[in-house]
Amino acid sequence: MKKIQRIIRNVPLHWVGDGFPVRSLFSYGSGNEFDPFLLLDYAGPHQFSASNEKRGVDVHPHKGFETVTILYQGELAHRDSSGGSGHLGPGDVQWMTAGNGIVHEEYHSEAFTRRGGTLEMVQLWVNLRSADKATPAKYQDLRDSQFPRVDIDGGAGSVRVIAGQFGDAVGAASTFSPINVWDLKFRSGANATLKVPVGHTTIVIAQSGNVKVNESPLKAVELALFDRDGDSITIESETESQLLVLTGEPLEEPVVGQGPFVMNSREEIHQAIRDYQAGKMGHLA
Repeated sequence: MKKIQRIIRNVPLHWVGDGFPVRSLFSYGSGNEFDPFLLLDYAGPHQFSASNEKRGVDVHPHKGFETVTILYQGELAHRDSSGGSGHLGPGDVQWMTAGNGIVHEEYHSEAFTRRGGTLEMVQLWVNLRSADKATPAKYQDLRDSQFPRVDIDGGAGSVRVIAGQFGDAVGAASTFSPINVWDLKFRSGANATLKVPVGHTTIVIAQSGNVKVNESPLKAVELALFDRDGDSITIESETESQLLVLTGEPLEEPVVGQGPFVMNSREEIHQAIRDYQAGKMGHLA
């Protein structure tokens, strides 16, 4: 069984743009302990009033990694310089590979802005190997209906497989390195032992409810990080609960980041800045 390395609690909230009230549960500035994951922002749940003014984040660049946005409540609209665009509703996922450079914008959808409502989402940054950081930018627009659902043994709950594999079910998202992204729902009073890969960085985020992970309490919005040894974790739910489970094979490469760019050296960061300033990451139509 994997041992808990640490639990992250009481993360303060801050705003990204004027549309995303987030708690940053980890980021690449804290070192490589979350490798291959770079950052995780948990936004909401937050109630927005009806408005005629756009809310979100205006055009900005990325390079050297992937952004994964999982929407649970609300609606988002996305455009990027690779030609990718999409409207996300509850359960949908956008998986954007920044690769050798991209610019994009993220806003609440026009309809959601006008009527108001609750927004809840996760944005995850996944690092790319050095050899993949020059890959052309691309966009995966993934609908909730594309993700397989699997019952957890013993009737404890269910798993929605976004990426990777759970049992025989394979997630719809395409990844550059071995990772798993699972949405878990547990019924009250249930317990289960989950098999996870030996050697993977393994993270559990409680989104709602109260659970015990390897007998340690975890509640919304808290995160448990596990040692890489071992092949399982145990979860006991005291209430109906929703969890996000991430596992990933560490890349074990240098991580040098500055804002929206994550590379392997300071010179590569300087080059990324020059490329963006020269318009080499493209433009929105």
